[in-house]
Amino acid sequence: MLRKQLPSDVRKIRLLSKKQHRWRRSCINLIASENIVSPAVREVLTSDFQHRYAEGKPYKRYYQGTRYIDEIETMATDLVKRLFKAQHANVQPISGCLANLAIYYAFTKVGDTLMVLPIPEGGHISHMAFGGAGVRGLKVTYLPFDAVEMNIDLDATAKKIRAIKPNLIILGGSIILFPPPVKEIRVLADGCGAYLAYDAAHVLGLIAGGQFQDPLREGVHVISSSTHKTFPGPQGGIILCGKEFAKRVDQAILPGLQSNHHLHHVAGLAIALLEMLQFGKEYASQIIKNAKALAESLNNYGFKVLGEHKGFTESHQVLIDVKAQGGGDPVARLLEQANIICNKNLLPGDSLRNTKNPTGVRLGTAELTRLGLKESEMQQVATFFKQIALDGKNPKQVTEEVKAFMRNFSTVHYSFTKGEAYRYMEFY
Repeated sequence: MLRKQLPSDVRKIRLLSKKQHRWRRSCINLIASENIVSPAVREVLTSDFQHRYAEGKPYKRYYQGTRYIDEIETMATDLVKRLFKAQHANVQPISGCLANLAIYYAFTKVGDTLMVLPIPEGGHISHMAFGGAGVRGLKVTYLPFDAVEMNIDLDATAKKIRAIKPNLIILGGSIILFPPPVKEIRVLADGCGAYLAYDAAHVLGLIAGGQFQDPLREGVHVISSSTHKTFPGPQGGIILCGKEFAKRVDQAILPGLQSNHHLHHVAGLAIALLEMLQFGKEYASQIIKNAKALAESLNNYGFKVLGEHKGFTESHQVLIDVKAQGGGDPVARLLEQANIICNKNLLPGDSLRNTKNPTGVRLGTAELTRLGLKESEMQQVATFFKQIALDGKNPKQVTEEVKAFMRNFSTVHYSFTKGEAYRYMEFY
């Protein structure tokens, strides 16, 4: 069938998809939870695996027809264990949220107490009583947080853990500028018989590159993560743990929370793991260098960037208090008009009632780094930011400058295949 003979709605969806590619190719993407995969990963994501089922473990499936995904999933699992020096890995979770939920089912029972960070201080909705933790029937209490140091308040946490005696403690989350004190909290967890988990969704790529911290070596019992933020793989999840927890983790995934998993994601993940084994150290290091350079430039322009006395950040994230500029919502909307994409974000001290217009915006450098931008380009990114949020320049004027700037950065780096990052793959 010729394209013009397709139903009009099909043609419309195809056109909108192509517009998305053209638009995002011309944008500065600063969403901290996003990244782009390499052409090699994108290719296998379109493979026949996206149509198939493979319930069970490799070579022990409940379906026939899995001979090739058995090999690939075994490769992916072995690569995860090698990259993160983990005794056990499960690559079947279809999201980071589901990986978190699996940890709740594997390590707690209904009515147990979970200790996490509040959302404004970095906790994720899947950690909350109104989110995944509540679905499991957990009581949620909060880790004390030091908003000046942008990290867990150890003294207050020690007192609270001794008083409450939680069953599970989760470190990590959606805001994570600096490595949390894993070793110290493991000691506290041992004192009350609690399990210690680490939600590495945002920093998995930095951990893989050896540039952040090594949670398993520092003492966590289990790591959950998504696979598509600083780790440049397809959207999905993984769980890492010691062999003593393997059975309970695997059972929480299947048959507990999933039947089939996304086989094309596993194939793409295997390639992304190979890329990180070869390029991960260089990539993770540059992500952090770029975040620091962006934060410093923004701070020099007069923005209120959090964590100044600590060098702003040790991760891919930069947090800016834009209350003086009207709040996170109007600032993010104005920036989008200029093809600068970021998100409004609650900051420490914000109320959950302020979600419509929180105090801050959150920036991330993972995708820009994947496109080959370095510290010198971060100065220009900060300049565009200043023109919109401080100078009040017409976004339409800045848009053209942004488009011209990004024309120089459309190739995927830190990968085996340095192809066009935003190419639309046509099949008909």
